[in-house]
Formats: sequence, structure tokens, C-alpha cells
Amino acid sequence: MQIDLSGKSVLLGVTGSISVYKACDLARLFIKAGAEVHVVMTPSAERFVSALTFEALTRNPVLTERSESWSSELTHIDIGKKCDVFIVAPATANTLNKLSRGIADNILTQTVLAFKGGMLVAPAANTQMLTNHYTAESLKMLSVNDYTIIKSQEKVLACGDLGNGALAELSEIFFEVSRALLREDFWADRRIVVTGGGSREKIDEVRYISNFSSGKMAKSLCLALFLKGAKVHYITSMGTEGLPQAITSENFEDAEALLICTQKMLDITINSKKLPYLFMVAAVADFKIKSPQKGKVKKSSLGETWHIELIQNPDILSTLKRDHVKTIAFKAEMDSKEGLNHAVNLLTQKHVDAVCYNLLQDAGSFGGEENEITFITKEAQVFLGRADKLTLSHKILDAAKKLSND
Repeated sequence: MQIDLSGKSVLLGVTGSISVYKACDLARLFIKAGAEVHVVMTPSAERFVSALTFEALTRNPVLTERSESWSSELTHIDIGKKCDVFIVAPATANTLNKLSRGIADNILTQTVLAFKGGMLVAPAANTQMLTNHYTAESLKMLSVNDYTIIKSQEKVLACGDLGNGALAELSEIFFEVSRALLREDFWADRRIVVTGGGSREKIDEVRYISNFSSGKMAKSLCLALFLKGAKVHYITSMGTEGLPQAITSENFEDAEALLICTQKMLDITINSKKLPYLFMVAAVADFKIKSPQKGKVKKSSLGETWHIELIQNPDILSTLKRDHVKTIAFKAEMDSKEGLNHAVNLLTQKHVDAVCYNLLQDAGSFGGEENEITFITKEAQVFLGRADKLTLSHKILDAAKKLSND
């Protein structure tokens, strides 16, 4: 899932931490996503990595105490005017304490004071320095002043101690900065429930009936929602690898568990300030085993054939209490003649607000990186085209916005 930051500009502030070398890889991530990257370094940071390294990576001059030039407009005032967000990573305890109090005694802190866009900091410091009451209060103050704090992680630190203070994973920093760049007012802080993956109905304790759903479309939708600022809860049978940690999640196995988990989350959203959304992407088995067996059924005890009695699963969309929620169902079909009609009928049969219809080309379509979606409402059928699943997710969300007046 490649995030597109084309046309965006990131200001990367680098301070004197042992993890400063990771800022080079962070710059690469932004550039790979299509963003323009500018860098400002403290004198302490230059003791670890040279400005020339960042200049070579970004193809832009780096702002330092020595390189600041009013004649060439490389100053603590001008550099911020080129950028949409400012991320300080790594941010030492010293820098955090200065930023919280508006101290501007070096080129980086001066640049922060002059910057008008979104601010993010990724702390990196010894555990004792980070948890010291001065630093703890500084982090609280920065948060109150609309800084996004990207929490450090627990690891063996450079000093040899095991504790909290290691720079967050670069993927997490990248996700948070991308979110700051792509945030939309409509989706920001809106509660969203997404279901994904295939259900697994037990035959015995080692076998089950399932389907070929990969969960990739649901994952892409979760990421797109996160990037737009939504509060996403993901109910899945396929795990959350590759998604931001800020996306809360829980696992389900069978249809009954999915129903319980989904209803629980929808109940939590009842008093939300913004109208919640449910994206029902999970592929749920229509039938389950009437009497799942204990342990493992031995082949020797079955004979030549094995007859398994199936009964219908509860219809999740029909059972859920969701009057306060905008619901988008997903419908995969292989019938090119009647598939679209089946998807349209879902609007009234299941009382949903929209259907994302996906006509599968063949059985090999499962698990692919691309999809083809038609967004169906009572008023219109909009073909969103064929694209990678993250791009399609953004298109689906643009269409889904029109379902709400808030």
C-alpha cells in the first residue's frame, strides 16, 4: 500500500540524538511517497551526521547555523513557508523542553517558532531523561498546543538500559506525518467500524470452512480512513500487519463472533458528535456446521465419505442494530449478467446506504493488489474504475461523504 504524498512538502527537523541516522531513512520514505523534503539541523545533530548527507538525499540545501543565508532565502523564516508540516525526529529531551517554552536559541528552535503549519515531534532520549518531570510536563504542554506526539518505544537503548525512549518505528512516524498532510475535516475524528477478512466456521478443532478473502481491501480502507483523520476500529480475521498502531482492532473467527464484535462497537458510537460509518467488507460464510466436533476427527473413523450437516448463519447486516450509522456493504460477484442486479437489490434487502460492487474476473482475483468497484446508491451507480486498493479506497471515501449532511 503505497501512500501518495505528491505535491506535499515536509520540513524535517533533526536534533542531536544517537538515532539521528534514522532520519536519513525517514527522509527517503517521504521522497519515495512523492513529497518534497527540506531539512533543518541543530549543531548537535551535525556532530552525528553531516548536512551534506541530507542534501544528497533530498536534493535541497540544508538549513544549519552556518548555512543560513538571507541573500539566498535559506533562513529560519523562509524554509517553513515552503512546507506543509514540520516533523522533529529525533527530538531530544533538551529540544522538547525548549519547544514547550518557546525558547529559540538555535536554528531549529527558531524555525519552529516561525512555522505556522502542523507540528509533530518524535521523542528519542534516555528513559530517565524522558520521564523526568520537566520533560513529562513539556510533552503535555506540547500536546495541549496541538503538537502531535509520536510516542517513543521500549527497547535496549544506546546507553545499554532497557526502557522507553527509543525513536518510534519509522513506519509509524511516516504514517503520522502522512496523516497530518492528508487529513480531511469531514473524516477527522469520525468513528468508523471496518470489518474484513473471511469467517472461519469450525468443522472440528483443527479444520474449518472458509473462503478466499484476503482482507486486503478492508486493510486499504482502514489506512485511507486513518490518513483522513478518522478514528478507525478494525474487526478482522486476517491480522493488522502493515497498518498504523493507532488503528484499534480485534479478531473474529466465525460469523457469530463478528456479529457480536460489530454490534459492540456500533453501540459505542451511538453518542458520537459526527455520524459514524460502518464498512462491511468481511466475507461471511452463509452456513456453519450444525455440530462442530471436539478434538480432531480421525479419517479412520469416517469411512469412505463424510457427511457434514450445515445450518444457516445469522444474517449480520439484517441483525445489527445500526439506525444511527451510515452503512456501506461490499458485494463480490462472478456473474457478469446478474451480479450488478444482486448488488442493487442489496440496498433494499439489507437496508444499507450504499453497496461497493466488485465483479471478479476469475477465481484468481482473490488476494490481488487491484480491484474494480462500482459505488451504488438508490440515486446512482458510479463506476470508480480499476486501480490499486488504496487508491480505490480514497475514491470510495469521496463517494461515501455524500451519504451524510454533517
